[in-house]
Amino acid sequence: MVIRDGTAPPLPAEPVAAPVTIAGAATGWTVVHFVGEGQPAAPLTWGQRALWNAIERHGPGYMMISLRRTLAVSRRAGRDPDTVLRALGALIGRHSSLRTRMPVVDGERCQVVADSGAMPALLVRADPAVLAATDDDDGAALARTVAERLADRQFDHAREWPQRIGLILVAGEVRQVAVVFSHTTVDFHAVEIVLRDLRLLLLRGSIAAPAGLQSVDVARREQDGEERRRAERAVDHWVRSFDRLPADTLPRLGPALTPRFRRALLTSTAADTAIRLIAARHQATSSTVLVAAAAVVAAQWSGNEVVGVHSMASNRSRDGYRDAVAKLNQLGLVVVELADRPDFAELLPRVWRAALAAYRHAYYDPTWIRQALRARGHPYAEGVSPHLYLNDIRLSTDVDLFGRTTQESAVRAAMADSSCTWSYGLDTFTWRTRIEVVDRPGAVGLALTADTAHLPPDAIERFLRDLERILVDAAFGNLPWPWR
Repeated sequence: MVIRDGTAPPLPAEPVAAPVTIAGAATGWTVVHFVGEGQPAAPLTWGQRALWNAIERHGPGYMMISLRRTLAVSRRAGRDPDTVLRALGALIGRHSSLRTRMPVVDGERCQVVADSGAMPALLVRADPAVLAATDDDDGAALARTVAERLADRQFDHAREWPQRIGLILVAGEVRQVAVVFSHTTVDFHAVEIVLRDLRLLLLRGSIAAPAGLQSVDVARREQDGEERRRAERAVDHWVRSFDRLPADTLPRLGPALTPRFRRALLTSTAADTAIRLIAARHQATSSTVLVAAAAVVAAQWSGNEVVGVHSMASNRSRDGYRDAVAKLNQLGLVVVELADRPDFAELLPRVWRAALAAYRHAYYDPTWIRQALRARGHPYAEGVSPHLYLNDIRLSTDVDLFGRTTQESAVRAAMADSSCTWSYGLDTFTWRTRIEVVDRPGAVGLALTADTAHLPPDAIERFLRDLERILVDAAFGNLPWPWR
């Protein structure tokens, strides 16, 4: 079997690149040729397996499978298409994760690395007049459109390379590169490493330093005895944590709507300033502030004295993993105890300690977690998680207050300008309640996707407004229990 002996199985032919139409531009396909070192086949990493479990539960349309990025090509770099294609070829040759496919062999999905090959790249020749008319002279907006078009169909992970590439040409020069990565191969941190290397290759043509660990390297390390013992300790932590949690973080309020899950985004300058003020005053991270505030709102709505908040751990602090190009991030579970009625200031260090425990136990074999929780009678990984998930995906999490108005009256007045917008509805989703924290110009975005049986649309917006209010109130004085 491939997983045991490392023999690469024969792969089906790659899918043919289909025509793509972009308004105001001519499009066609070329190829990126690459050559790299061969690698034996390997099993999926724990991070890949966790995401794949979610895909299998919810179908190929599972969200967050594609990570869209654009990169402006520097004036100091060679902008002709051949130079850019060579840089992309060197990038793919450098990182075996970018030339890895995931077929099913003997009933088991695995990773197979190609030592050479060709990857399609979409050429988008922009009309300068159209760009000028849309105030997009550098093609940045067009690049974002190209990334969205490249991401509008699901990856065929058994046949297709784990990224799609588009080159935006203006007057014959490549001004922008659009890349869509499959999240099954890279996490957010790995994407930034890949884009950093691409910038260097465009500027210098080569990189002397060796590449970090790749996905197949991580998979092999996870078979090591010490890593597996660490994973066993993580399983024990999860079981003990679930034993302490209530069956439901939020009560059921009524029948579910169709589609069942709805998503709202609150864009708030007031909350962004408040997060920074709290973090600076209490010497806490902004993520700690957000988890504490989310736990408070969940406790207010439910009356529960213990709240579970899932969070994402990068797992980058482990030896050798800082520069790894792989999907390393996995879920942690922060258990917040509120029975002694702490005020908000007392809650912050408690959440920090709970978060540290969660991060220490966020690297594990998801199959073991599922089996252990099922044996204990907990429903995790069998359907929709009953507990809150807070995913902070801001690219910048600093707490700088430079240039911000911090007077209480101004911050509270800014709450009136916060806007709530609605986007997609979903029939199925992994989380009963998920809060995403995203960057917005001069503000923070708080996006809540929720099961309408527990949070109908009007309650979704009220939950987000309560979260904003807690943050603003806590920024201007200690907030005693019940945090009102």
